[in-house]
Amino acid sequence: MMIEMKGIRKVYSTGRVEVEALKGIDLEIDRNDFVAIVGPSGSGKSTLMNLLGCLDTPSSGVYRLSGETVGGLDRNRLAEIRNRHVGFVFQNFNLLPYATALENVELPLLFGGVPTKERRERAEAMLRKVDLGDRMDHRPTELSGGQMQRVAVARALVNRPTMILADEPTGNLDTTSGKGIVGLFQELHAAGQTVVMITHDMALARIASRVVQIRDGEIVDDQRAAA
Repeated sequence: MMIEMKGIRKVYSTGRVEVEALKGIDLEIDRNDFVAIVGPSGSGKSTLMNLLGCLDTPSSGVYRLSGETVGGLDRNRLAEIRNRHVGFVFQNFNLLPYATALENVELPLLFGGVPTKERRERAEAMLRKVDLGDRMDHRPTELSGGQMQRVAVARALVNRPTMILADEPTGNLDTTSGKGIVGLFQELHAAGQTVVMITHDMALARIASRVVQIRDGEIVDDQRAAA
């Protein structure tokens, strides 16, 4: 098992008011699974994503990622875990505007202390894997939306993470580009990559092998697609 959450609560304090964003989440995800977490705005899915990606820690409950208990760790340790285990793909791409595609993909390796030659070779190989071998020297402003998202996917994969965590990955793409990214995620899953996708779009969620629905901070449905 790669992800194990038991009794996860997240409470935000705003002055005298406390808001319970997650209300005792129990969630298990196996390696090599493809899970879509679906919910409307305000359902708690973004909070859950932040916890899954070690961007935040729960108020209570237990979260284990690849057997390692995450709760209670300091920021530096969380950053190490993120860099090793989680590859992020965001709706807004989050690429450095003045860096080339190659330099953007190299970033996680730079933070991980990978030597320059190996860093360059791995980033180039990953860009070729997402069919951007001829766009390595292009900056984001010189790329289409679909190409920018492929750079983001290459960056997410380059550190060989145990999990890809995608937040509305087709939200800013046209239909054609969106289908291309959907196909890429399906290929990655077929090759053995664990993928967790956060979305409000049920049509997009159906490409996953399992759909978890969250509402008002609680999981209300968890269905695996028929074989």
